[in-house]
Formats: sequence, C-alpha cells, structure tokens
Amino acid sequence: MKTIEKSPIISHILLVDDDGRLRNLLERYLTKNNFRVTCAEDGRKARKFLDIFEFDMILLDVMMPGETGIELTKYLRAFNSVPILLLTAMNESEDRINGLETGADDYLSKPFEPRELLLRIENILRRVKIENQPTQNDELFHFGPYRFDLRSNLLFRGPVATKLTESESAILRAFVASPGEILSRDDLSNLDSTNVNTRTIDVQITRLRRKIEDDPKFPRYLQTIRGRGYVLKTGL
Repeated sequence: MKTIEKSPIISHILLVDDDGRLRNLLERYLTKNNFRVTCAEDGRKARKFLDIFEFDMILLDVMMPGETGIELTKYLRAFNSVPILLLTAMNESEDRINGLETGADDYLSKPFEPRELLLRIENILRRVKIENQPTQNDELFHFGPYRFDLRSNLLFRGPVATKLTESESAILRAFVASPGEILSRDDLSNLDSTNVNTRTIDVQITRLRRKIEDDPKFPRYLQTIRGRGYVLKTGL
C-alpha cells in the first residue's frame, strides 16, 4: 500500500471490524499516514474504548457478530456526534440509505482502495473542522450534538438543518443566554417575539423538544424543573 503525504497533525480513529486481517492492514496503513488508531473487534469492545477515549472519527464495520455497526451507530447518535464512516460488504442502495439514516456520515463498500478510504476520512475531518470553527460575536451555540445558528435561526445536527419558528427561536435564545440556569414560565413569556403567554409556554417547549430531543418524553437537554420552570443542559 502506498503512503500518501500528510501533515503531522494526528487524529485519533477508532477502527471496529471483526476481520482481524483487515484491521491489521488498515491500522498499519493509517498509522503510516499519521493517524493514531485504536482497534476493536466488536461493538462491546468499542463501547469500552468509547468510555475511555475521545475519538475524532470511527470506522465501523456493519456486519459484526453481536451488535451490528448500524445498531452501534444508532446508540451513539443518541448522545455523541463523532463522525462515523461505515464499512460493509453490502452494496445495496437500501443498505446504504439505512446506514445514513441511522446517523452515519459516510458509507464505503468492501472491497475498497485504501487511498479512497484515506481521502474520505480526510474529507470528513476537514468538514467537521470547518463546522466547528468559532464565528464572530458567538453566532453559534453548541449543546450535545447540536449547533444553534443565532443569525439564521437554524438548528444543526451534523449537516442536517432544522428551521425554528420565531417563538421557538426566541425561547432557545433565552436558554442560550443563560445555559444551566432555570427559567420560569414568566421569564419565557416576557421575551420579545415569543407572542405567547404563561399558559402556552408549555406548548412551545413541547414543540421545541420535538426538534432537539431523541425522545421528547424523556428530554436530555431541555429539562423540566418541577415547580420552577425549565433548564437547558449543555454538558450531556
């Protein structure tokens, strides 16, 4: 395998594949191209590494014994926005769509050229770096896997954008201005542009949760503090 010239900047990649021969080949190739590589043979071992290390990207085989790559991707996307590139011998369009809908960033069918894999990795990492660049005047606010663009009122999860209504945007801006602080219904109803009163704040909160929570009935980010109001949790 031919080594491609790269910058000395090291990114940490988690490689998950039950094929030991392929794991060893990819580990050597990526290491030669200045990546730090941690290998796991299945989803159980991958979860252990994910509890210990923070990775810049995951290369994940789809067809593995036990937990599949699709199932692990779905699990991770509930709380982790790390880029995921799925590797699989399945080449049907439905399989690719299923992987992408689950939350993967890209999909590469086996067999593949190592150079193509390297280029895809670099493209994904470059895109993530651009997306995470700070903007002037704190125009982007990050919480969990989301980015809230205060200029456009767009809520991003990866490359997917969700448009907020004027009231939803005003409420989210209030939480962004006071992350981790409890805001009462009175606080939220007195905001400019909400066009709601204390009796309808709960309805607006419910609508906003549908856009930012994987399970609105059990919110991780926009939580209710009984008898006091709501709080935006940003460190989950």
